[in-house]
Amino acid sequence: MSKNIHTVLNALQTLAPLELAEPWDNTGLLLSPSKPRPIDRIMLTIDLTQAVVDEAVARKTRLIVAYHPVIFEPLKRITGKLAALVENRIAVYSPHTALDAAPGGVNDWLADGLAPAPGSKGESQRAPLSPHFAHLPGGSHKLVVFVPTNHVDALRDALSQIGCGGIGNYTHCSFNLEGYGTFLGNEQTHPVVGMAGRLERVPEIRLEMLCSLDMLPTITSTIHRVHPYEEPAWEVYPIQPVPRDGVGQGRLITLKRPVTLSTLLRRIRKHLNLPHLRVAAPDDVQRGKRKITTIAVCPGAGGSVFKSVTADAYLTGEMRHHDVLAKREAGSVVVLTDHTNTERGYLPTLRDNLRKALGKSVKIEIARSDRDPLTIV
Repeated sequence: MSKNIHTVLNALQTLAPLELAEPWDNTGLLLSPSKPRPIDRIMLTIDLTQAVVDEAVARKTRLIVAYHPVIFEPLKRITGKLAALVENRIAVYSPHTALDAAPGGVNDWLADGLAPAPGSKGESQRAPLSPHFAHLPGGSHKLVVFVPTNHVDALRDALSQIGCGGIGNYTHCSFNLEGYGTFLGNEQTHPVVGMAGRLERVPEIRLEMLCSLDMLPTITSTIHRVHPYEEPAWEVYPIQPVPRDGVGQGRLITLKRPVTLSTLLRRIRKHLNLPHLRVAAPDDVQRGKRKITTIAVCPGAGGSVFKSVTADAYLTGEMRHHDVLAKREAGSVVVLTDHTNTERGYLPTLRDNLRKALGKSVKIEIARSDRDPLTIV
């Protein structure tokens, strides 16, 4: 038994929707055979090194899920590991920052090791450092049409049939506000209500419905077909995207019970399975005179995400020297683990989630040869 590539991609994108990725990132299916094969074996890795490619070929892997994109800059030549992937018809998929931002993704996993999750015993508060903004379900714009009271139902139905006013599992969603419209037609008009040359005052409804920008041509023709007026009055407004709850880059943890630096470091070492950490801390925090209440975390390189964030402690893989100095001078702790050590520990969680989604027909394994390139000697 196996799964086709589209089923696997749907599972991956359910766990980490690609629209959550950062604009600069290169996520999704990066390499695919011209004739895709059924997927019966998937290998997970952080970095797609030559050693991982060799391992995947030896294990007859059909799809590699590489957290970091193997293709980032425009390609000038295909050699080495890319050539081996093509020759062996191995597909490559990268979730990267989409998996970071997603609920239950790398950021949340990193935060889980430092504090109880919201809703659990001894819970902490948690929020994205850089929230992902999105439009509310139903559309990116709001359509407003002014229509005589006795025609509003017909117009609402017609607009609903072309997709306006849909929110989740609901259709025909609208807001209706009563008022009066005025108009004065010249001698060339033939008003449905009233007479030309006379100021008319007509009971009307302000009909509001959600829509998307690409629907405007159809909306225009529908309004002119159904609306009784020669010159319907209608408007379209853009809707400001709103931050999605629990979705975005980084996490800011607010502990219910403040901890000492030694307690925090112990939790980090245990969660990431690391014997050593690099730590920059003010003297009073090192001596235990000041405890830690807020912790900002970001997998990989978190310096840019941390820039506008104030916290007692920062955890990431790597930061620039001067950024570390600035945070410590401001009274905060910085803990660095090396880049991929904040990411690799998530692979078992990703494996388990994919197994639940795809079932036993697909063998999912973590690359044995994937490891941080840096060692402490």
